[in-house]
Amino acid sequence: MRTRLTLVALAATVVAILIAVVTAYRSVSPLVIDQVDRALEDRAATVAALLDAGATPPVRADMTEQLLSPDGSVRMLTPGRDPLPVNDSDRAVARGGPGGGLTEVTVGTVTYGVLTHPRPGGGALMVGQNYTEVLRVDSEFRWRTAAITAVAVLVAALISWLAIGAVLRPLRRLHAATQRITSTRDLSTVLPDAGRDEIGDLTRDFNAMLAALRLSRAQQHRLVQDAGHELRTPLTSVRGSAELLQRAQGRLEPSDESQVLSTLVQEAKALDALVGELVELATDQYTDETPTDTALPDLAEDSAQRFRRRTGRTITLHSEDPTSLTARPRALSRCIDNLLDNALKFSPSDTDVEIRIRATELAVLDRGPGIESADRHAVFDRFYRADRTRATPGSGLGLAIVHDIVTAHGGTVFAVARPDGGAEVGFRLPR
Repeated sequence: MRTRLTLVALAATVVAILIAVVTAYRSVSPLVIDQVDRALEDRAATVAALLDAGATPPVRADMTEQLLSPDGSVRMLTPGRDPLPVNDSDRAVARGGPGGGLTEVTVGTVTYGVLTHPRPGGGALMVGQNYTEVLRVDSEFRWRTAAITAVAVLVAALISWLAIGAVLRPLRRLHAATQRITSTRDLSTVLPDAGRDEIGDLTRDFNAMLAALRLSRAQQHRLVQDAGHELRTPLTSVRGSAELLQRAQGRLEPSDESQVLSTLVQEAKALDALVGELVELATDQYTDETPTDTALPDLAEDSAQRFRRRTGRTITLHSEDPTSLTARPRALSRCIDNLLDNALKFSPSDTDVEIRIRATELAVLDRGPGIESADRHAVFDRFYRADRTRATPGSGLGLAIVHDIVTAHGGTVFAVARPDGGAEVGFRLPR
């Protein structure tokens, strides 16, 4: 990846340099040519003025001048120089006809720019500018430009390689750390902080994901350990009852046999409920439900109706300023069912249970033994049973399920004691 990014940066640099060089060359070249042409025009005017005044023009090393007669003969004004080639256009100018202008000719190995001007009374003045120096400067400019471009490309390649390496270093550390986690399955690895750029955000997201995975693994281990502990009691009871029936082989009194069978049925029901709640906790089945607009009073009334028919208990519902929210209806119904089941189980059968809704807060109030201040947070832990409720049937998972579902919705749970006796347990969801 580092090599590919360096090549991309280098290609962009080369293209930028070439565009700049070509643009500069094409902008400067016409200016240089114009200056050379102006110099040739000025030289021709100067030589013509000196000749008209009867003076001899000074010799310039880069110039060659000659007079062209109407008959086509040539008289050199710069001794020791090779004469400039004469073409038909130059002869026409010397005879007073049209033509002339700037042309390029080659004398030996030297290129000249030649300007032909007519003379008063006939003939023409031919002035040649030696282009050797101009061509040398042009060639040197090109070579120097190429050399500077090559050096700039090498420097850009080096800087790009080092800069991209520095940019990708946190990504390489992240890659190495993830490979180590993949090979060792060690989720305790904490990825190094990579700054405040996109890679730093990615690293922090990975750390958050690892933290969630560590928490999930720890919860799974604790769930398995707690589940094993909780399953031992009903399994032991079922096994003991079954072994008793096996040894007795019909010799038990009918009343004793009925009691043993009742114990088996009760423990089997307890096992069935416990296994169902364990599966629900382990699979987190409600997270697959699509959130929709949900009205808490409607869900609460449905749950209350089910429990009224099932238990015959009085369950009242009070709603103040109900607010529609986006949530998973089946999951919230399970929360309300668990809260009602908990309240009905721990409150006397001749007392009422109340559901109170305020905006997005739902609470279930009962007249049971209440909740000690030390137990108000612990009651939502898995398999937690307060001392005063250990003799009551149940797995200790109902409120834990409520906690998990509400937390997944971004809400909070609460449990407090009522001033006049009983408990108030519920949850608050974000609007």
